[in-house]
Amino acid sequence: MKTILHIIIKELLQLKRDPKMFAIILIAPVIQLTFLGYAVNMDVEKVATVVFNQDKTIVSRDFLNNLSGNRYFEFVDYVDNYTDLQNHVDNGTASLALVISNNFEESLLNNKPISIQAIFDGSDGNKASITAGYLQKIVGEYSIKIIKSRIQKSGKNIIPIGQVTPEIRAWYNPELSTRVYMIPGIVGLLLSIITLILTSLAIVKEREIGTLEQIIVTPIKPIQLILGKLIPFAILGFVAVIIVLLAMTFIFGITPRGSILFLFLSTFLYILSTLGLGLFVSTVSKTQQQAMMLAIFVVLMPMIFLSGFAFPIENMPKIIQAITYIIPLRYFMTIIRGIILKGVGFYEVWFELLMLFLIGVTVLTLSSLRFKKRMD
Repeated sequence: MKTILHIIIKELLQLKRDPKMFAIILIAPVIQLTFLGYAVNMDVEKVATVVFNQDKTIVSRDFLNNLSGNRYFEFVDYVDNYTDLQNHVDNGTASLALVISNNFEESLLNNKPISIQAIFDGSDGNKASITAGYLQKIVGEYSIKIIKSRIQKSGKNIIPIGQVTPEIRAWYNPELSTRVYMIPGIVGLLLSIITLILTSLAIVKEREIGTLEQIIVTPIKPIQLILGKLIPFAILGFVAVIIVLLAMTFIFGITPRGSILFLFLSTFLYILSTLGLGLFVSTVSKTQQQAMMLAIFVVLMPMIFLSGFAFPIENMPKIIQAITYIIPLRYFMTIIRGIILKGVGFYEVWFELLMLFLIGVTVLTLSSLRFKKRMD
């Protein structure tokens, strides 16, 4: 035990002597959380809209005022021909183009159907579909307002038919902000970067400068060296999580609803996997450059893409969904978002915890055996 403790102290002192690395571990997560927290926002607001109003009547302008007065649409220009309309969409200055026909007012006053042409920039399919939903809702509300106005003016006592009115209540994220959903995932992402990359680089660095060979000829056992190397990075991982959680609370006002102790327990199970993967990368790398490239492009990037951090797993092809079951970050994303946003406990995420434990123990064991073999 004393041997392991001495190795841990040696690793911590080595980090202390490297101010740049120390700053990266303690300061960089807060900076990254701040930048990513403000940048990662997929909410669709202020849709740039260009209008070609062929009717130019009071009624058509009243309809357009209903759109411009809404927070989802921002009129950037009024044009007089299709060429200018297309130029706005092609140049990216507008993602929605509206065309009001020249018989808009006449058709409306004569109770005839009216068609409004809406042209979307479909290069961003998600934004276009959300914008179409906004437009349909506002147009529907405008139509209902016209019908009610005509009924009142007619003086007829019409009994309305039964209707169902949904009363919507959003739990856990009342404002339906994507930022609230993404920021807890960023915590898991930063934890992965710190524990995975630092572990792989630290061990390869020992091999590069020749100190690993000196350690091998000492009475230190492989398991003692492995524990002495991994425990400091596990501690740094917990420190980074604490710092990021505090930054998340004070900068973005997102306070964990669940148990902090349960969150740390889940973090420990996840760290088993990232430390094991970092140890594995160190056994197949000869230089720090190789370790960095392997850790980022072979391990970290697939984990991010397949974990559900940014892309819903349910939308992926079946074969890709099957691959995600071996990605530890997938389970940690579910756990950390559940604890922070919903306040879930062991009963709700026991399966994810079990999978994290099994993957972590398996990866760490296999990596330790390979590392031990390389030492022998």
